[in-house]
Amino acid sequence: MADYYLYGVQIIGLVIAMWKKKSHMTCGDAHPRKFTYTLCDYSPLQTIDFYVERPQSLAGEALFVAVICSSQLLTQAGLALSIVPQRSIARSFGIEDQPGQLSWFSAGYSLTVGTFILIAGRFGDVFGHKLLFVGGYAWFALWSAFAGVAVYSGPGFFIFCRAMQGIGPAFLLPNAIAILGRCYDPGRRQNIIFSLFGATAPGGFLLGAVFSSLLSQMEWWPWSYWVLCFTCLLLAVLGVLVVPVTPVPSNSEPRGSSIWQRVDIFGSITGVAALVLFNFAWNQAPVVGWQTPYTYFIMIIGILIFLIFVLIEKGVSQYPLIPFGSLRIESLFTLACISAGWSSFGIFVFYTWNLLEVMRGQTPLVNSAQFTPVAMSGLCAALTTGLVLTHFRTSTVILISMTFFLIGGIIFATMPVHQIYWAQTFVGIIVLPWGMDMSFSAGTIILSRALPRQHQGVAASLVNTFVNYSISIGLGIAGTVEGYVNDGGKDVLQGYRGALYMGVGLSGLAVAVALVFCFVERHQAKTPEKGPVSV
Repeated sequence: MADYYLYGVQIIGLVIAMWKKKSHMTCGDAHPRKFTYTLCDYSPLQTIDFYVERPQSLAGEALFVAVICSSQLLTQAGLALSIVPQRSIARSFGIEDQPGQLSWFSAGYSLTVGTFILIAGRFGDVFGHKLLFVGGYAWFALWSAFAGVAVYSGPGFFIFCRAMQGIGPAFLLPNAIAILGRCYDPGRRQNIIFSLFGATAPGGFLLGAVFSSLLSQMEWWPWSYWVLCFTCLLLAVLGVLVVPVTPVPSNSEPRGSSIWQRVDIFGSITGVAALVLFNFAWNQAPVVGWQTPYTYFIMIIGILIFLIFVLIEKGVSQYPLIPFGSLRIESLFTLACISAGWSSFGIFVFYTWNLLEVMRGQTPLVNSAQFTPVAMSGLCAALTTGLVLTHFRTSTVILISMTFFLIGGIIFATMPVHQIYWAQTFVGIIVLPWGMDMSFSAGTIILSRALPRQHQGVAASLVNTFVNYSISIGLGIAGTVEGYVNDGGKDVLQGYRGALYMGVGLSGLAVAVALVFCFVERHQAKTPEKGPVSV
């Protein structure tokens, strides 16, 4: 559940980028989708062949849109498959009393989604969006099948399969959005299609929660993964048939540049390696304990590789994955708030679900029913955010969203075990999605405005990376706290409370950073002649 609709809102950055490109169309172009712009700051003006023709019949277009939107649906459903039936999965592996390993079921998935999405869009630009999109479905199917088969192996192989699963959605989502962007001109029709794409996210988690609950209670939890496998295979075949060919844009690179330069191979390797190692250390520590030497060693290696990544991006790469030179102070504040806020969100969802199932004795199916209000609450939040952003500064919207994270977390952290659903649980479920939708929308807009036109595609990917990666890191931190305060597993409730209060602390940190952000933005507004501060 940790990221219900976050990818749907990334259309904001794409629409802004499309509008800006449209305003720079070359005179006399025969096709309205052939644009002129500067590529990555390093090449002269290039003419990019951007247009892809969508299916012309209504039935064909409906099937095409359904296949594309299903990538969003199944991404969220895949996340639910490890959170909802986690107790059943733990019982089959005999690790019910090892909370550190349970958090890996979802942390591994979020880790790879958040890590590989940073390079997936670039790979799609270079090798073709349809190829990466269909390949994402095939990869998702393969490792979903292995995740189900892992019941015959052990928890280590299952966690590995969950991490490999996440690579599929990481390549599906940015390339799905790119395909839609190349098939639809800016306007009402495009807005409707993108709205449909975003609307599938909340339903995706709920669909995954309900079906995984039913299958784990009535049959066997591996069937959830095998059904997902069959569904992904079907969609991969349909993708080959109905998704139009998306050729690599012509003349999109300067002469002499190789494929390895365009994908920023060294930046991709070092960036992914650094994020994976640092995250692995945090999520493995609750399992083996921080006193185990290799956890520190892996973390230090991850930090060192990240420093190498920064040096490559700032001084070596012609096509950097992250344009550090273009990031401004408001971008850094925004990403800091998103990191703290969304890390707390993952903690609240994961441990609230456990509290309801373990301490209140509710079945996963009852929990799924109780979480259904998030869909309507999230929809209202998304609609309201658009109105709020037209009347308030973006820093103010970030502050409001972080406050919702804090309020929702306090409600969940303090709710008694023996209490009716409507007293606090329902209220918390209504409040928390407002922090999600408002922060992601505002964050995408802030980075879209802060980054230059040639880096507009980076904005949504960067926000998505911070969101998913923070969720995974947050679960690792909370798992460490839980392991230290639950008296060796004897006091389960105390462990849950400790983890939830850790989430409250992170959301409180997010509010504090957002307050500083508001002061800085107001100070810059009073002294515009100094301009924004770049890093």
